[in-house]
Amino acid sequence: MKSLLKLTLFLTVMILGVVACKKDDFIDTGVHNPKFDGTVWQYLESRPDLFDTLMVALKISKLDEVLKKEEVTFFAPPDPTILKAVWRLNRTLYVSGQDTITKLEQIKPEVWRKYLGQYILKGKYLSKDFTQIDTINLAAYPGGVYKNYDGSDMNIGVLYNDVRSNDQVIKYAGYRQLYFNFPYSRTGEFEEYLTPFITAPVATSDIQPANGVLHVLQFSKHTLGFVGALFANEAYTTGVLPN
Repeated sequence: MKSLLKLTLFLTVMILGVVACKKDDFIDTGVHNPKFDGTVWQYLESRPDLFDTLMVALKISKLDEVLKKEEVTFFAPPDPTILKAVWRLNRTLYVSGQDTITKLEQIKPEVWRKYLGQYILKGKYLSKDFTQIDTINLAAYPGGVYKNYDGSDMNIGVLYNDVRSNDQVIKYAGYRQLYFNFPYSRTGEFEEYLTPFITAPVATSDIQPANGVLHVLQFSKHTLGFVGALFANEAYTTGVLPN
C-alpha cells in the first residue's frame, strides 16, 4: 500500500530534518485565517500531504462519520505517527515469524477504533479553553482532565514557556504551546516517565472547521497510541487479517 511505502522515506527525512533544521530555516508567512469552510473531515481531505494515511485508518474504524457529522475537537495525529505504530507492529510480527502487513485494512477495525478514538473530544475546545500545565510543577499547574470520545480520561493543558534574557529566566513569559497527554497510570506501566502522563505537543492549534476544532500533533514527538508498543501489542494479540 502506498501509505506503508512512505515509512522508509519518512524515517530518513525525519532523521535528516532533526540534524538540519535551524531557526533560520523557518520563514514567517504571516497570520493565517483559522477558519475553514468545511467539516473537520474536509479539512483532512484538503491536506493529503499530512493526513492521507490517517484518513484510511479513520474510514476503517468508521470514525470518519464522526468527523463529518458531529461537533468535535480532534487532536489529529499526522501520517508519520500512524506509520511509526505500524512499523512497530510489523517488527513484532517479523520477530514472531509471521508475515508483516502491507495494508492498513489488515489491522482490525476495533483496534483502529480504540486508538483513534483517544484523539477525539465531543464539543469545541480552543487553546484558550484549556488551563495551564507545568510538567515540573504539576501541583500548581496540572492542566485539566477531559473525556475523549469513548469516555476515557485525557490530560490537556497549555505549557507557558520561560524566557531567558541577560542570564535571567522569566517564568511563564514565553510562547504558549498546547499539550495533549495520555495518563499512563491507567495501564500501570511506563514508570520511567517523570510525569503521570505521556505528552504529545501540538504543532498547529485552533484550526476551526464548521463542525469543530482541529489541533495537529507534532509528528516527530508522537506515535499513535502514545507508546508504539501499546498499539502494536493490541493489533498483534487481536490478530491481523490476511493480505
